[in-house]
Amino acid sequence: MARTVRFHEIGGPEVMRLEDLEPGEPGPGEARIRVEAIGVNRAEALFRSGQYIEPVKRLPARLGSEAAGVIEAVGPEVTGFEKGQAISVVPNFSQNDYGVYAERAIVPATALLHRPDHVDAVSGAAVWMPYLTAYGAMVEVGRMRAGDVAVVNAASSSVGLAAIHTATRVGAAPVAVTRTRAKKQQLIAEGAAEVIVSDEEDVAKRVLELTGGRGAEYVFDAVAGPGVVDLARAVAAGGTLFLWGGLSGQPTPYPGFDLGMPALNMRTYTMLETAKNPQRLRRAAAFVTSGLRGGAFRPVVDRVFPLQEIVQAHRHMESNTQFGKIVVTAAH
Repeated sequence: MARTVRFHEIGGPEVMRLEDLEPGEPGPGEARIRVEAIGVNRAEALFRSGQYIEPVKRLPARLGSEAAGVIEAVGPEVTGFEKGQAISVVPNFSQNDYGVYAERAIVPATALLHRPDHVDAVSGAAVWMPYLTAYGAMVEVGRMRAGDVAVVNAASSSVGLAAIHTATRVGAAPVAVTRTRAKKQQLIAEGAAEVIVSDEEDVAKRVLELTGGRGAEYVFDAVAGPGVVDLARAVAAGGTLFLWGGLSGQPTPYPGFDLGMPALNMRTYTMLETAKNPQRLRRAAAFVTSGLRGGAFRPVVDRVFPLQEIVQAHRHMESNTQFGKIVVTAAH
């Protein structure tokens, strides 16, 4: 038996229950892992509360798509992985099908990456979702280059911090946007070229000042909603506004007509564009692994909770006070 988190109704953190379940045997293309650490992501809170881009199809439901651990068994048709290997699990599957909030879990082998010796379990559970998101949008899709300016809001999130590191590594200038000045010095320490405090400054006006009126080649928006109209004013001609989150929970207009039809590109992006494409995932893994090895990348872990405190971990995430990633560990 393995302690496993499930929820039997849609709702807040309190609906999650820790239950003893048999993990089962892996089927074709699957592996069973002994989970050592779990990366907690906003997608799980949205899924649990019925607000995710994919609805819950059946109850009770499991949660979690990012973890690190050790392979216990592999099913038929699995190649390149074997029992006893240290791995990370990347989010490339539906939470309607699999969930890693557990002491042991079945996952698709396509979600496994070998975990290097220098990456411990907590880091291995904290690194992939943020850096796959940042790499995929900035490098794979956006083709960001040295000298470009990248504006990143919700900058103190794990994705925001990975975006700062990724932009810096390719020679671009990351401009971090944060609501209050409480996290400003931390963002500068993480490599932000500039920090804009949105509760005190007009973001678009400040970006135009920093760029000599040109605007930013890239704006990465994790909030969406009506605020995209003002953010779009900060985009350079021919630049791109990436929507990679919807924290506002509000309808998001297309701002082009309100702004006089500028040369504005606007697209949504999810990490699944990279994680579900084997070739993109291979390139992303090489990029991130080399960054970890060289010290350019590192997961910023805000706080670690034991599995039995999963409700508290989600409440902490929903408080929006964290700086970086929340990780949950499973004792064995």
